[in-house]
Amino acid sequence: MLTLNTSDISPVQLQNYLNAAIGPRPICFASTIDAEGNINLSPFSYFNVFSVNPPICVFSPSRRVRDNTTKHSLENLKEIPECVINIVNYDMVQQASLSSVEYAKGINEFIKSGLTMLPSQLVKPPRVAESPVQFECVVNDIISLGNTPGAGNLILAEIKVMHINESVLDNEGKIDQLKMDHVARLGGDWYCRVTPDNLFKVAKPNKNIGIGVDAIPFAIRNSKILTGNNLGQLGNMEALPKDIEIDTYAQSPEIKELLDATIGDNQTREIQLHLKAKELLDGGRVEDAWKVLLL
Repeated sequence: MLTLNTSDISPVQLQNYLNAAIGPRPICFASTIDAEGNINLSPFSYFNVFSVNPPICVFSPSRRVRDNTTKHSLENLKEIPECVINIVNYDMVQQASLSSVEYAKGINEFIKSGLTMLPSQLVKPPRVAESPVQFECVVNDIISLGNTPGAGNLILAEIKVMHINESVLDNEGKIDQLKMDHVARLGGDWYCRVTPDNLFKVAKPNKNIGIGVDAIPFAIRNSKILTGNNLGQLGNMEALPKDIEIDTYAQSPEIKELLDATIGDNQTREIQLHLKAKELLDGGRVEDAWKVLLL
């Protein structure tokens, strides 16, 4: 394993390692305005939501690693502490990238990138009309993390008004993840796209407290077939199936056939049972997987 002390490498090297290792990072497309009315639009991948009540987003216009200069977004926010956080999706990712070009102060990146300015209801900076979700924010605080190249400036932006394109809502009025078409930043020139074929669900932890991986029998916990993810699924069960449930499941055709085929061969039976359990776990059938493993 490569081990590095961060103080021993250059800021450029450190930035490359961090950006490649920590991802995917959602993209904050922040519109700001200065005291003279000059509009700026810039994407930031050092961004996330940090609080719900109050609703706070945080993003960081870091000092440039190359020459330690600050960005127009940061300068604008110090003059007019308001912004709009526009969520970037796949349809606008190239325009978002274009807006990151270091145009001179006073140049409107909306115009350069071909994106549409939409008046905000509460704050002075305009919204990006093409963005599926837009947050009008007031800046509660700007926290400087240093004065050296690459040092961040945490913008604590409180969401006051939300605008959501109805095209990304489901029948219940909630945002449908399948419709958002999110994109996110990785290292270097790499991005990723959240498409339906790579979305998956993970059951939330059992509210009644799962048994935990440590409570799984040794032979199962040390299986050469089950993965760490599979063990996490098994450990999230509140209680193990009862004997009568296991016996009933053992009489199902597919399990009975497996047991009959491995009579007298315990090693093969264990392998086949673990393979079957993994199949069930990968299909989200955790309780049935437990029944197989406890036969």
